[in-house]
Parts: sequence; structure tokens; C-alpha cells
Amino acid sequence: MSQINSIIDILFNIYFYMIIFYVLMSWLPNVRDNFIGELLGKLVEPYLTPFRKIIPPLFGTIDFSPVVALLVLELAANGLRSVLFYLVG
Repeated sequence: MSQINSIIDILFNIYFYMIIFYVLMSWLPNVRDNFIGELLGKLVEPYLTPFRKIIPPLFGTIDFSPVVALLVLELAANGLRSVLFYLVG
């Protein structure tokens, strides 16, 4: 069971930091145009898009949808751990 928890933690942390890095890249001009920016966009945007549709930007520029997306990701990881603990024991 501890191996499953560590795999979930590793995958969660990787995706968590991918989202953080992608959001930080949005503050710098032309950074998303390189290979890493495009790759992160392809991996992170499908997850962030539903949150951006629900949560509009504040004052037209401040986007809080990644914060909500990270909270939902944390809840999903905890839920997955709980379900696997229930099933595996």
C-alpha cells in the first residue's frame, strides 16, 4: 500500500509543479513559445480549461482558476488514496 501511495504522491507532485511552472511562464513574455512551453500547454491546458470556463478572471486580468484547479487536484489525489486504501486495505 505504501508503494501505491508513493506513486500517487509522485504523480500528483509532478502535475502540481507542471501547473505552477505553466502559470509562472504566463508572467514572462514569449516563454510559452518554446518547446517546453508548448509541451506544458498541451499537458496542462486540457485540465485548466474547464476551470477557466467556470471562474472568470477578476478585474479582467487576474486568473484564479489555476488555484482552484490545484485544490481540486489535491482533493482528487486524497480521494484516490482513500478509495485505494479501502479496496486494498
